Amino acid sequence: MGLDDKISNKAQEAGGKAKQGVGEATDNKDLKAEGRADETSSDVKQAGEKIKDAFKK
Repeated sequence: MGLDDKISNKAQEAGGKAKQGVGEATDNKDLKAEGRADETSSDVKQAGEKIKDAFKK
C-alpha cells in the first residue's frame, strides 16, 4: 500500500477523534460511537499497513 492509503487512514483516525469529541461535547452517544468506530477501523487498517511493510523488507 502506498502513501495515499496511509494518509487516508490518518485522516479517518482524525475524523473519528473529531466526531468523538463533538459527541462528547453535545452528549450525543450515537456520534461518539460513530467516532470510536471510525477510529477503530483506521487502527485496524494501519496495523495491516505495518504488517505489509514488515514483509516488504
